[in-house]
Formats: sequence, C-alpha cells, structure tokens
Amino acid sequence: MDEKGLRRLLGRLRRGDAGVDEVVGALKGAPYEEVGGYAAIDHHRTLRVGMPEVVLAERKTAAQVAAIARKLAARGPLLVTRLDPDKAGPARRAVRGSRYDPVSRTLSRGRMELPVRGPVAVCCAGTSDVPVCEEAVVTLDVMGVPVLRIYDVGVAGLHRLLARRADLDRAVAVIVAAGMEGALPSVVGGLVGKPVIGLPTSVGYGASLGGIAPLLTMLNSCAPNVTVVNVDNGFGAGFVAGLIARQ
Repeated sequence: MDEKGLRRLLGRLRRGDAGVDEVVGALKGAPYEEVGGYAAIDHHRTLRVGMPEVVLAERKTAAQVAAIARKLAARGPLLVTRLDPDKAGPARRAVRGSRYDPVSRTLSRGRMELPVRGPVAVCCAGTSDVPVCEEAVVTLDVMGVPVLRIYDVGVAGLHRLLARRADLDRAVAVIVAAGMEGALPSVVGGLVGKPVIGLPTSVGYGASLGGIAPLLTMLNSCAPNVTVVNVDNGFGAGFVAGLIARQ
C-alpha cells in the first residue's frame, strides 16, 4: 500500500464507505507477507520510502523469483533486477504483462504515479557501460521519472558530451556511468549545477581492478556535486536520482 492508497482508504472511512474493520484489516496486512518459508515481502516499503520492494534475483532460484514477483505485482509496480535469461521465463509467466529486458537483466511491470520536477539524465562513457545504465533507466521508469539517455560521451572525445549540453541542463539530476579511469563524473560535475551520481562500472582492463579504479576516482572527485554509488549499482543510482526528481 502506498500513500495514495492509504489516503483513499482513510477517505472512504471518513465518508462512511468503509468500516473500521476493513481499515484495520488492510493495515494489519501491510507490513510483510511470508512466502514459502524463504522470503518475507515488505509490502509496507512503498509507504515508508516511496518505492516498492525490489527483487534481487541473484542467487535465488527461478521458482523463488517467480513466487516473490507474483506477490509483489499483485500490490503495485514490480521491479526485478539481475535476472538472467534462463530464470526469466517462470517470472514472466507468473506476472502477466511484465517486460523482460535482457540488456539490463530486469523484469518490470507498471509505473508509480507521483509528481516529478523533471527528467533525469543517464550518461555513460562508452557503449560497454550501457547495461548498467539501463538498469538505472528501468528503475527510473518504474518510479515514474522521465529519462534522457546520453550514451557514449566519454572523456576520449569530450566534444560528444558538449554537444548534449542542453539535455544536461534540462535534467534535475545526472547519473554518470564510467569504467576505465572513471573521469567522466568529474567533467559533468564541472558543467552542471545539480546533483551528479557517479556510477562506476567494472568495464576496463586489468588495472581497473573490476571497477575499483573508477570507484576511487569518483570518490576523489574535485567536483563537490558528485556523489557515488557502488560498482555496477545501476539500481541504486536510479533510485537516488528518482528520489531527487520527486522532491
């Protein structure tokens, strides 16, 4: 149950269209729901933080993902992350109308309907970073936030980024994904007066250390508007940017 649903229910109570027992029953079932002895789904999370619980499919069986997804989708928008293609079939069959994206490895259905101040720009240094960016894009879509994609604009050719300056200026927040040395967030941070979320990726040769090198670069950014999420955490970057867009 989200805040809109709770207000609607309380409005029905005030008008006399709902009884106290109905309201108590709805609130009693809100906190969580046990599933199969292996999961406790947090149905109260939407009301607390403005986003339904998101399913991390890694290390879950296909049957577990499908069962959890079915329960969540019955209450509102659904997002499953890190869902490999060989596990996607059962979840898609369990949730009618869901969409599986093999690039971002996400399964989603529905969008939240909340007011937003404007779009979020999602940038990446190179095409190899796109899967991580698309995880952020799908997250923002489920949150009801419009997205401006600005892809393949790394520091090896800064003219490509500068050509998209108007899109950067339109955004209320900017997610910047980069592997290798991870310099792009600092460049973007120096161009815009808005929050920049650095998203290090595990793209790069040996000395990039699976994303540790760009992570450290972003953490040491000289641009004070740059903050950083964990390596390859497109969902986390999208969620934070979505909250900024709603403020």
